[in-house]
This record gives sequence, structure tokens and C-alpha cells, in this order.
Amino acid sequence: MFQTFLDSLLSLTFPQACQICENSVENYADGVVCRGCWKRTRIFSGNEVLCAKCGAFLLEGKSVKTFCRLCDEHFYDRAKAVGIYEKALAAEVIELKKVPHLSRTLRELYYSAFENSDFHDADLLIPVPLSKKRRIERGFNQAEVLGKFLERKTKIKCDNKTLARTNHTPMHRAAMDRKAREMTVEKAFEVTRPNLVEGKNIVLIDDVFTSGATVSACAEILKKNGAVRVDVLTIARAV
Repeated sequence: MFQTFLDSLLSLTFPQACQICENSVENYADGVVCRGCWKRTRIFSGNEVLCAKCGAFLLEGKSVKTFCRLCDEHFYDRAKAVGIYEKALAAEVIELKKVPHLSRTLRELYYSAFENSDFHDADLLIPVPLSKKRRIERGFNQAEVLGKFLERKTKIKCDNKTLARTNHTPMHRAAMDRKAREMTVEKAFEVTRPNLVEGKNIVLIDDVFTSGATVSACAEILKKNGAVRVDVLTIARAV
């Protein structure tokens, strides 16, 4: 009943245009995107072939274990995302960088991705850290918003202090190749409390998996400090 009231209030008092198609967003739970655009967004359901390590979308069809081989040298163990970085997921990621809020639809999808993963033996959730400069500019770290949400749902501790970014790196641009992305994050992270990661299974939390350079650099330093496994959970996977 209360949800119906919120939806009516949104439509009548605070009409909002979908950030993709500009039609009206009629459900408060859907955030900044209309229900139609959510339905047109590719959410991973198990009916697609993904790289068993990095989660890259390879093709539609019955799921089989295969590897893209582009991620062979990455240091994380497995990566999983809600779906493709497009339409509703892309709009929600962009909004999350502006406002530290997760729509109910996104919360449900993100938690479902965790539930359908092999990450349940995790001892610790660690958000990918921002540089001090970018955190001041933004006012918050969107990965921490995701991590704290998952902490509440799973009761797995979210630690946003132990992994730190040591320098400010330029934002990754779409035109940057894989090598350029890797160079920007080389030696960009440090573990401030090694005793808290030693012997632990860790899930790295972030909003988007693009080339994997950032999460690989994080995983490398965590494993050098004794982490047993480092898996990755993101909202979206770039194609």
C-alpha cells in the first residue's frame, strides 16, 4: 500500500523523466529509469556464455565453462556482475556517482548477483578505494555504498580502511587500451592493515568492471599481504 502511494506521489507530484528514453518513471523502486528500459537491459540470468574468470560476456546461449584468455594474468580469482553496462544499469551507475543512493530495483539485482555467486564463504567485503582528491570532489565512494548495503544484507563485514589508494590516477577513458589502463593503476594501492586480510577470502566491491586493471591491481596487493582468494562483484560489466 505504501509503495503504491509513493508511486502515485512520484507520478503526480514529482514527475520524473527516464534518463534513457524520457518517458515517465512511474515506479519509485526503479530509480532514474522507467520499467520499459529496465526490461530492455541485459541482466545476466545464466542463459549466456560468460568468461568463468572475468565474467566477460561472450555470447548468448546455454552457459558453459569457458575462458576469454584476456584475463589470464589478472590477480583476482573470479568476477561477477549484475549485467551489461548499458541502458538501465549504465544510468544507475552514473547516478550513483552523483548521489549515494541505490534504487530498490538495483539493490535487489545486486544482492541476487551475490546470492547466485560462489562468494558465500567470503570473510570480508572491501570496496575499491578512491583517491583522496576524488573522494573530496565526489563527497563519497560509490563502492562503499554498495559494500555497506551488502554488509547489511549478508552480515559480512565491509572494511573500507584496510585497502587504500596511494596516489591519484586519471579516470579511465573509453579510448584507453588495456595496457594504458594497467599502467595507470600500477602500484596505486596499499594494504594498511595486513593482519586483517591475511588468510581471508575477500570480495572486492565496485560499480563497473571495464578492463579489470583496477580490481586486478587491488587483488595483487591483497594477495601479497596474505589474502587467500579475491573475488569481484560489480553492478555492470563493460562489453
